[in-house]
Amino acid sequence: MGLASLPARKGAAAVVVTGITGVVGVLVALLAMRDGFEATLGQTGHADEAIVLRAGANSELASQIAREDALLIARTRGVSRDAQGNPLASPEVVVVANLPLRSTGTDANAQIRGVGPQAFALRRSLRIIEGRAFRAGRRELLAGQGAARQFSGLAPGAVLMLNQEPWTVTGLFATGDATESEIWADAEVVQSTWRRNAFQSVRVRLTDPDALSRLTAGLAENPQLRVEASTTQEYYATQSLRLRRLVNFLATTVASIMAVGAVFGALNTMHAAVAARTREIAILRALGFGSVPVVCSVLLEGLLLALTGGLLGASAAWMVFDQYTVSTLGANFSQVVFAFQVNGTLVRDALALALAIGFLGALWPALAAARLPIPEGLRTR
Repeated sequence: MGLASLPARKGAAAVVVTGITGVVGVLVALLAMRDGFEATLGQTGHADEAIVLRAGANSELASQIAREDALLIARTRGVSRDAQGNPLASPEVVVVANLPLRSTGTDANAQIRGVGPQAFALRRSLRIIEGRAFRAGRRELLAGQGAARQFSGLAPGAVLMLNQEPWTVTGLFATGDATESEIWADAEVVQSTWRRNAFQSVRVRLTDPDALSRLTAGLAENPQLRVEASTTQEYYATQSLRLRRLVNFLATTVASIMAVGAVFGALNTMHAAVAARTREIAILRALGFGSVPVVCSVLLEGLLLALTGGLLGASAAWMVFDQYTVSTLGANFSQVVFAFQVNGTLVRDALALALAIGFLGALWPALAAARLPIPEGLRTR
């Protein structure tokens, strides 16, 4: 009977549904951004690949490795070798250049990575999808498809002015992870153009996934080296922690503020619903219905409105934001391209929040309806 009377109170009911729709939509959107960024970095790297940075450095831009140290790192035990006996190691230099964004035309930080000859063998997921790779010793660029979507002027054949030197884009590559946000070039040419005499990191292929301890021990035994090694999986997972904490804080704060407003909206709406049904409830009580059925009736109405708002908010967030591609600043102060991910876990948690709002908003009016004296309710017009 309570649900059947909802059309007569559709204006008040819409207030609850709209408020909860907003709460759920904002919460799912924020957490989808967090999960998308984390998934992109989490897919980057492998358990049998390691990155070596200067001791104490928490990102590549904060690291510096001398040329002679890079050679020693490549020869350390635990590093795999190719069929010719060469270490599978790539000393790499990272610089940041300003390129115009496609969306606004304003300049933003793009990450240029100078890589060694073994870089393509190390990144097993890399495939060239258009054009060709750059040639050693030339000012040529191979752009990730994520970077090409984000920045203007990265189509194969285009010429860019970087650090007052012309560079030719020779092709595009895909990896399915955060590497797609980078632009690759020959490490020696990058060092020459940006006047660098050291590397930021050394990537190596381990002989097996358990060889990191041997590599770490070998690096520690050399007094000339002050470096630290971790798997690339661990490194990129660490890079996502900062944004994850920030987004969790924002999501919790914004959702909490909006949830408080939604609870008060539900509270007022359910009080109005109980007031409109005072005589009906009194008649039910007079016919023999106890307090528990009355409480359940009001709670059911509040939960139904909350569930409707939750489903609308989650559906709107899924339609608008799922796989929506954006970029944000990564640990190297450059743009990392990633896609929002709206998944079942997010929707489940958001619906649980919606039901909690509906329950809290309906609980007090439900108890008030159950305590309403029957004679007083029957006199109500």
